[in-house]
Formats: sequence, structure tokens, C-alpha cells
Amino acid sequence: MAIVDVTVIPIGTETASVSMYVAEMQEVLKTFDGKISYQLTPMSTLIEGELPILFEVIQAIHEVPFKNGVSRVATNIRIDDRRDKHATMAGKLEAVKAHLNSTNENELNN
Repeated sequence: MAIVDVTVIPIGTETASVSMYVAEMQEVLKTFDGKISYQLTPMSTLIEGELPILFEVIQAIHEVPFKNGVSRVATNIRIDDRRDKHATMAGKLEAVKAHLNSTNENELNN
């Protein structure tokens, strides 16, 4: 199971807003339901799944601006592929929350 952080940047659009493209990319992600999990953030989209499928997903969302008449697209991808144990987006958040709770408990006890 891998997690990718992906940002698709249409270049040369008529306006500074890209929310239309982001919304369409989210619709493309829905077509992969059952194969991936994903989460939209204000700056990117996080997607988790098996790496070969993630590459298919990335290619599919990379194509969205082109299908809407954009001539140039830059896509930034960051991959977290941990193979020594099963890791998920939710699990990573829970690990941080556990540390925060531990820190808060230590502060209360001091």
C-alpha cells in the first residue's frame, strides 16, 4: 500500500482559478472507488492504494486539463511507499494523534 500526494497544475489557463479542473479530477477519482482511497486537501490530493493502480490514477487525473483545452500541465507527485508494514493515511494520522495525546498527558502530569 502506497500513499501519493499529487498536485496537477494546468498552465496557461484563462483565469487564475483551477477549481473547475480539481472538481473534474475528483470525479475521475470516483471512477476508481474500491481500488483507492483519496482525500482532497486545499493544496493537493492524497491517494492511497497499490502502486500500479496509483500510477493509472495519476495519469487519468493528469489528462483532465488537456481534455479541457489546456496545452501544458505540470504534475507534482510525492510517493510514500512503505513496505515493512501496512500503512494508511488514517493510520499515519492516528500515530501523530497518539503522540499529541501523550505529550498533552505529560504536560498535565508535570
